[in-house]
Amino acid sequence: MSVQNLSPLFEDVQETKIFPDGKTFVDCLPKFPEEEIVAKYQEFKKQEGFNLRQFVLDNFELPVPHANHYQSDINKSAEENIETLWPVLTRKPDEKKGSLIPLPYPYIVPGGRFGEIYYWDSYFTMLGLHASGKTEMIENMVNNFAHLIDTVGYIPNGNRTYYLGRSQPPFYSLMIQLLAKTKGASVLSQYLPQMEKEYLFWMKGQNGLTPDTVAAHHTVRMPGGEMLNRYWDESDTPRPESYREDAELARQSGQTPEILFRHLRAGAESGWDYSSRWFKNPNDFSSIHTTEIVPVDLNCLLWHLETTIADAYQQAGDKNTEKFKRLASARKQAIHRYCWNEPAGYYFDYDWGSKQQKTVISLAGIAPLFFGIAEREQAEKTKRVIKEVLLKEGGVVSSPHITGQQWDAPNGWAPLQWMTITGLENYDLAELAAEIARRWIRLNIRVFNRTGKLMEKYNVIDTHLEAGGGEYDGQDGFGWTNGVLLALIGKYGKPE
Repeated sequence: MSVQNLSPLFEDVQETKIFPDGKTFVDCLPKFPEEEIVAKYQEFKKQEGFNLRQFVLDNFELPVPHANHYQSDINKSAEENIETLWPVLTRKPDEKKGSLIPLPYPYIVPGGRFGEIYYWDSYFTMLGLHASGKTEMIENMVNNFAHLIDTVGYIPNGNRTYYLGRSQPPFYSLMIQLLAKTKGASVLSQYLPQMEKEYLFWMKGQNGLTPDTVAAHHTVRMPGGEMLNRYWDESDTPRPESYREDAELARQSGQTPEILFRHLRAGAESGWDYSSRWFKNPNDFSSIHTTEIVPVDLNCLLWHLETTIADAYQQAGDKNTEKFKRLASARKQAIHRYCWNEPAGYYFDYDWGSKQQKTVISLAGIAPLFFGIAEREQAEKTKRVIKEVLLKEGGVVSSPHITGQQWDAPNGWAPLQWMTITGLENYDLAELAAEIARRWIRLNIRVFNRTGKLMEKYNVIDTHLEAGGGEYDGQDGFGWTNGVLLALIGKYGKPE
């Protein structure tokens, strides 16, 4: 489906909320050529009694949720149900249909409204595939991402045409290292060309930065001349899958619409769509300014990509090894300089627009521990903040602020539990790591026993309530929850 080709039908469908979820229409398959549908629409909409919803149903095939017919067996354990869910969430190699970008190998989708692959979701799903011994599927998914890098130039947010222009948190190098655990270290050099291409995507624009041109694409020149990165999208229009929400926010905001849309799209690239960490005023969504922020977690991920590329070059005995080691070392120093706050004892995002740190505590601050970048003293102080501010009955909360955004309180998310637990383990802070793991496993299993579902996100403050907030209802399926739960049970067992 092409949004441009379907104008003005597309805007009318989304603005009048024909479907409760704006993603439904962009995932529809046109039954006829798009120009023919638009011509019919222009003619029919003038007629008395015209019904827009019926017109859409007559001219488009609606998407079917991928696990729509799956029923869990609550007489079996959550782990047994996850094993039966893998084939349900598996997609076979695609053909080009509607907005779907075809992939050459089988892959796992998250579930619910998400019937396509998602970039950073996939790493955490792979943790469960690894625990299940499904190395072939991990390799298939790594190869699909390699295909996207080779054909698109980067890994899009998901394999849909309406996601082109942005990526997601770059976990590709971690996927390759996970695959190397079973396939051997030579995997690094095998995928070196794709890692380098991904790195070039994230560093596009760096050569044009000057004291006057501080940011371009994903790159930012810091006050001391260092190079760090931000989230960015090449488009400055409403997201097609959330057209109505973006247009409504633009009408409320004092920001120029094109600037606001770019911030919203960059927030979608972050995976944290949305959180108060992206707002100037934590309680005001319309103050979003994502592209003016240097995120601590993104830069830790790119440090990992640089070090993995260096390791791959070292395997090959290539002189570029030292270049990427120097890049990684410079980035590590810059992360400490701009993101560590000694009085607070925590890592924060940096607002390069105002040249000061953000003040929102969030689980993004665990990334330096997850990647082993923090010093021991910094890890100890970070642990205190996690325990005193973010630890709740069901695990750790993404941020302590209740804003109505799904990446704020009261919600907890599987990928951030994993990163927090692993980050603490890296510094032998085992007691808190185990406590978080136990609370999260217990919550997942209780909700499963109660509902028969493994959810996209959980309410970790009041564990008897569903998670909420954001632009759509909570989804079940669910790839990264399944993956992290299996991996954590493998490490910590099931609490009594």
